[in-house]
Amino acid sequence: MFGNAPRALWQKWTEVDDKGRIPLACRCLLIQTDKYNILCETGIGAFFEPKRAERFGVESPSEHKLIKHLEEYGLHEEDIHFVILSHLHFDHAGGLLPTYENKENRQDLLFPKAQYIVGQEAWERALKPHFRDQASFIPELNQKLQESGRLIIVKENSPPDELKDVVEFFTSDGHTPGQLHTIVKGNKKSVVFAGDLIPGAAWVHLPITMGYDRYPERLIEEKQSLYERFSQQDWSVFFTHDDKHAMAQIRKNEKGKFAPVDLVGNFKDLEI
Repeated sequence: MFGNAPRALWQKWTEVDDKGRIPLACRCLLIQTDKYNILCETGIGAFFEPKRAERFGVESPSEHKLIKHLEEYGLHEEDIHFVILSHLHFDHAGGLLPTYENKENRQDLLFPKAQYIVGQEAWERALKPHFRDQASFIPELNQKLQESGRLIIVKENSPPDELKDVVEFFTSDGHTPGQLHTIVKGNKKSVVFAGDLIPGAAWVHLPITMGYDRYPERLIEEKQSLYERFSQQDWSVFFTHDDKHAMAQIRKNEKGKFAPVDLVGNFKDLEI
């Protein structure tokens, strides 16, 4: 998860168990407007068979935690209008599938009234992955998305007309080709759903990348470009994989290096 950074460095930022695993979140973002309930990603879900769930240390392998958390807001699957998928790796899109225990009873994707949004390059990558990252994709999910009749392939970063006043899109290629990022446009500030471009606070630092990243040098340049774009604006970045921090602002510190500030833990409501 920390690429070529030595363990002596990264173990200052996280705990590690006797199997070499570190705690990671698979955090999703719910955007609510007057008209729509929009999900950015669906997390890992609970589709893994038991042995694989154990290998990855999935906390609740038989419970779909996203569905449970949505119910805390009084929302059910049918209440979600759009699901925006930054890319189709299993830890970001696996939550579209029913739980492993329920897969025989349910064949359709979750969120049956939602339109599923994915970028064109990310979609093409999922259909024809490289040998190096093919294990990160779910062929069954690709097929179900195609057959759903509700798949929106985004071209040239253009959101559906219904969402143009709510979000903007941009793509990055360092982690995986065509990763689609969402900028939530608020009246007071903007929030960037960073996906695997910036998985958490530790990865804000420009040199820190993941071993999963296809093009680490390009990813560093993409992070730098993003920081400079928003340096004069009131914006926050939303973290998918940080187990302690859901969001932060990014500013240059006294050494002239970009760093996370105003770190926010797991929050329930944010008005922007």
